[in-house]
Amino acid sequence: MTDKKLSRYIMPNILAMVGTSFYILADTFFVAAAAGSNGITALNLVLPLYGLIFATGSMIGIGSATRYSLNKSIGETDYSDYFFNSVFWTIAVSLLFVSAGCFFPELILKTLGADSAVLNLALPYTRIVLCFAPFFMLNYTFTAFTRNDGSPDIAMAATLLSGIFNIAFDYIFMFPMKMGMTGAALATGISPVVSMLICMFHYLSDKSSIKFTVKIPSIKKLLLSCGLGAAAFVGEMSSGITTMVFNFILLDKAGNTAVAAYGVIANAALVGTAMLNGVAQGLQPLASESHGKADRVAEKRILRNSVISAEILAVLLVLSVVFFAEEFVSVFNSDNSAELKSYAVFGIRLYFPGFLFAAFNIVYAGFLSATGKGRESSVTALSRGIAAIVLFAFLLSEAIGITGVWLAFPAAEIFTLIIGMLLSGKRCSVHKNNIQV
Repeated sequence: MTDKKLSRYIMPNILAMVGTSFYILADTFFVAAAAGSNGITALNLVLPLYGLIFATGSMIGIGSATRYSLNKSIGETDYSDYFFNSVFWTIAVSLLFVSAGCFFPELILKTLGADSAVLNLALPYTRIVLCFAPFFMLNYTFTAFTRNDGSPDIAMAATLLSGIFNIAFDYIFMFPMKMGMTGAALATGISPVVSMLICMFHYLSDKSSIKFTVKIPSIKKLLLSCGLGAAAFVGEMSSGITTMVFNFILLDKAGNTAVAAYGVIANAALVGTAMLNGVAQGLQPLASESHGKADRVAEKRILRNSVISAEILAVLLVLSVVFFAEEFVSVFNSDNSAELKSYAVFGIRLYFPGFLFAAFNIVYAGFLSATGKGRESSVTALSRGIAAIVLFAFLLSEAIGITGVWLAFPAAEIFTLIIGMLLSGKRCSVHKNNIQV
């Protein structure tokens, strides 16, 4: 297993994920320009829905693609069945989101904390996002299987080109066509369709070992896949849960402007998370292959090199954001709000150093999933993504106010890193004892 081969998988994934995150930033920029701070607040209130949709799609899609790689590497004959199974169950589950978008989007927004000032802005956006859920979710299956079937370049191109489409049509729909946030939602909703069409170049080629053959849907295969996709689920879901918890705390302590400031921070953080997820997803096909062949030396080298890559990215990200915080925030502060600037600049400088620790946690969770350790992967992902950050958000905000909200992310990542090191040491000790026996 050469380092060059690892780079061939990691680099396209980093570029693809960064491309995705930049179109989210572009979405935020256009919304800020068209609707001001209330538009950012509305967009931020919808982020938990994105999180749930993306999390469910990634759990089924990435988990199924990982199971496909593992079964293929050990010579199982049913490895190709996981593609159709993933498509079927993704569509089935996505219909729940479509129903919610059709029948009670207003209730969902009020539950998420929307008041009358942002409800009218957020309502059409939310309805469209929910109705396009099948495409958001299926895109994870199409890109993950394309990548794991030996075409990471096509998966990268699909993600990048769909992002470019989103940015271009964000502008076209929102400004020349004057569709406002409805236009932003439509551009975002259509972009995964573009991605899946590009992935079809792989599936229709002779290189593809995946055939779309209709089979009886298997709940067993779904559960096996979801077990390995749990880390991906938590990784995507964490941003939604974190956003929802932070929104409620900030609404209680400082109102809509603080939520808008967090909207800027949260969307910037998506770039960092996307880059690190790119490393974690890029290592998975090779780690699964090495695990299937019982090549422990290759496994360790893949983990080490992936962690080094992630930490380099994290350092560059943190330095860029800390030194250029004011310039970054000003891009999204179309109202020139001094209050929003004060909250966001101070908050982003406290929040982003957490990525120095998240780099290891995210990559390690992805590695554990790729090597069949779904339970350990889930513990790491659940700690950093949900349990620890929610706990620290409440504890620190009660102790030191809004400052505690911004510090909750780095505190949760440090806590998870310590837990991971303790669990890793325990596993090594058990392994050595077994060898001695």
